[in-house]
Amino acid sequence: MELTTANAAAARAELIASIKEHAITYGDFVLKSGAKSTWFIDTKRAICRPPILFHTAQLALAVVLEEVTAIGGLTMGADPIAFAAAAIAQSEGRRLSAFSVRKEIKEYGQGGRIAGNLSSRDRVCVVEDTPSRGTSLQAAIEAVEATGATVVQALAVVDRGGSAASVVAPIPFVALVSAPDLGLPYEGGL
Repeated sequence: MELTTANAAAARAELIASIKEHAITYGDFVLKSGAKSTWFIDTKRAICRPPILFHTAQLALAVVLEEVTAIGGLTMGADPIAFAAAAIAQSEGRRLSAFSVRKEIKEYGQGGRIAGNLSSRDRVCVVEDTPSRGTSLQAAIEAVEATGATVVQALAVVDRGGSAASVVAPIPFVALVSAPDLGLPYEGGL
């Protein structure tokens, strides 16, 4: 199904509703940064539901720059979106490779930090599900650039902290949903 403006609005509304219903938990949490928060988003609990994954990948593809030839990021945060987006892109006649950045270098087999299809010629969109400060995006950017590929865009499903764009600058950053879209405050600097 082609993503029209009306379809995109409906898909985004479904994504937001799914995140609100399945992914937000309230309580006392310590985030990856060490900061404390009264809410936590486990985006994968919302987007890994088949219709939502499909819609989220479509929404991502709608904003991924035309020059992008590969999509991926740190495993697990990027994996659902990167692989689903690459599959849908293929069905639409667009060639888009997908990859994961391992958290640690693999010391056996062929080794390395990248799993999947990434070459030094690729122009890359780095993805993360829910960045707070953008440090996972930055780590993925560094790993991708170490292969010789060029990162031309960074994408988040949910921008939790509002500071990811400044961390990855000058690379253009886009988020499908922001914390305020979910009725939550940005917790920048986390």
